[in-house]
Amino acid sequence: MNDLPLGLLFGALALLLLASAFFSSSETSMLSLNRYRLKHLANEGNRSAKLAQRLLETPEQLISVILIGNNLVNIAAATLATLIAQQLLPDNEKLGITISTIALTLAVLIFSEVTPKTIAQRHPERIAFPASYVLRMLSWLLAPAVWFINGIVRILFWMLRIGKGNENVEALSSAELKTLVNESGSTLPVQRQSMLLGILELENVTVDDIMVPRNEVNGIDIEGSIEQIADSIRQNGYTRFPLFKGDIDKVIGILHIRDAAEFLYADAPTKVMLTKAAKDPYFVPEGTPLHTQLLNFQSLQLRMALVVDEYGDIQGLVTLEDLLEEIVGEFTTDLTNNSKEIHPQRDGSFVIDGTASIRDINKVLQWDLPTDGPKTLNGLILEYIEEIPDANLSIKIDRFLIEILQIKDNAVTAARIRYLGKLPTESDR
Repeated sequence: MNDLPLGLLFGALALLLLASAFFSSSETSMLSLNRYRLKHLANEGNRSAKLAQRLLETPEQLISVILIGNNLVNIAAATLATLIAQQLLPDNEKLGITISTIALTLAVLIFSEVTPKTIAQRHPERIAFPASYVLRMLSWLLAPAVWFINGIVRILFWMLRIGKGNENVEALSSAELKTLVNESGSTLPVQRQSMLLGILELENVTVDDIMVPRNEVNGIDIEGSIEQIADSIRQNGYTRFPLFKGDIDKVIGILHIRDAAEFLYADAPTKVMLTKAAKDPYFVPEGTPLHTQLLNFQSLQLRMALVVDEYGDIQGLVTLEDLLEEIVGEFTTDLTNNSKEIHPQRDGSFVIDGTASIRDINKVLQWDLPTDGPKTLNGLILEYIEEIPDANLSIKIDRFLIEILQIKDNAVTAARIRYLGKLPTESDR
């Protein structure tokens, strides 16, 4: 082979370097493919995507094919480089072999490893889809060698007690899905991102977090006079409301405003008209996750539920609209201006009602007040100081300075909150 023309040897070496670049880029591109986009393209009928998907179903065979091909090519390239060195420096073979080894190593690193792998990582589909046809053909040609090598590998795995990996490694957890949505960038509009995150958050939120508290439930006391009942219905402001006897725990039904028309416009209205028109109340236990409650509303075709504790006492009321707002957000453009419980001040602080939900405060103001305990601002303050406070008392919870403005019936009815900014990190100290 020493008699072969140098031009032919250099040409063959260049082809081998290109072949090595092909195998290197194929490996990186195939393993860099987005599996979910690949599955989508395959379902859309893309032939290249289908072929790449089939190859990736047996990754150990795919990697074996690529490595066998790449090693054969690199060995052949090393042989040719040695022959070239012997012809160029026939009187000093050691120097020639040293130079050829260094030159070939640099050439392989630059042209057959780093460059093609970087390109493949940046454009995996452009490389992987055409390469999948060649790799498929090579998998047939190299099948005996692949089978033999994989057999030895399995024996080694058995000896080392290395079992199979997690077959569900591609399954994403809820937290991982949230990360994907957050990192989608301009791919998804902000509103759609918020909706997707709202859906994923449903499993972490319960009916207790969004319900109207017991003391704020607007119901109709059926034991009142006809005039009082009629006035309450007209002034209620809701399309659905509970009917009860004297106490909210004695709910007898849920009434829709349209079903109260007969009572409101009758010449001689009676309470029986309302009790007959009311639907049976629907009770749900506190702590029910929102994603479960959403399915319950859907299956039962209901829009309102009463939340009860372990003793059967009513704790609050939750509606389908409240639940949907967790997904799509409040039906308003400026939450701080439209919120009846949060009042921005000129100095940058906020005067907030004690009955305000901590989750709502965090959502509107982009804060992170603790949500793992009490549900309302009043409950948070009382839990922190462990006594009924006096007005004008100020406390600090995490990064928030809270000044109690008003106390009524042993409860905080209003407080001023000022956000103090980020806590100092170790590097700032």
